[in-house]
Amino acid sequence: TVAAKDGSQRPTTLRDARKMDLVPSVTTITKVVNKPALIAWQLEQMMLAAMTLPRIEGESGESFIQRVDSDSKATGRMAAEKGTKIHESIERHYKGEAKVEHQETAKAFAGAVSNHFGIPPYDGWKTEQSFSTNLGYGGKIDLSYHPSEKMPHGIVLDAKSKEFGPDDKVIAYDENLMQLAAYRYGIGIPMARCANVFASRTHPGLIKILEWTEEDLQRGWKMFNHLLGYWKDKNKFGA
Repeated sequence: TVAAKDGSQRPTTLRDARKMDLVPSVTTITKVVNKPALIAWQLEQMMLAAMTLPRIEGESGESFIQRVDSDSKATGRMAAEKGTKIHESIERHYKGEAKVEHQETAKAFAGAVSNHFGIPPYDGWKTEQSFSTNLGYGGKIDLSYHPSEKMPHGIVLDAKSKEFGPDDKVIAYDENLMQLAAYRYGIGIPMARCANVFASRTHPGLIKILEWTEEDLQRGWKMFNHLLGYWKDKNKFGA
């Protein structure tokens, strides 16, 4: 963010980036790809809102559509807010802070990661690591572990929160793959093991880990580079 004319903070724009020599985030780059699963979920929320919202007498069709649109987005906003709080709880747990709102989930997350990778929660993990590269992109990584004798290639993790139960299958998508592939290269550990770690919003303490293969990560890195070039050309940004 940058300071607006009224003194408040506003999101940066391409104009700001060009003036201040900023770079786009990994997620900004991957947003250029269509996300069928997300669109299907958004359409489902809109249809549910249209089915359940009562019409107001004398209300125009345009006004009703606006109410449906607003109501359908409320579910996503609430999910995003809870997801942010879960992320904060995981970060605080790894930092050893006493005040953790979603303590059960944070402890389960750290325990699952430790069991999967064999690295204890307080043994060298970095949280919310920011970076930028000379390739013209940057980002902030939820959790990373740089190479050591215990883990020669390092680890890069991205935490996700979603609604799922013990018997539900959790799926990671190509945008998740590209994100992790770009992250590990961006912080200089291009052979790191990478995984998406899912925390359930409906079943506190339920964690599922999906680790990507090296073959997948190489494919993800190639896809990301194609998107990076497309984004730069589309926005006339950089060299």
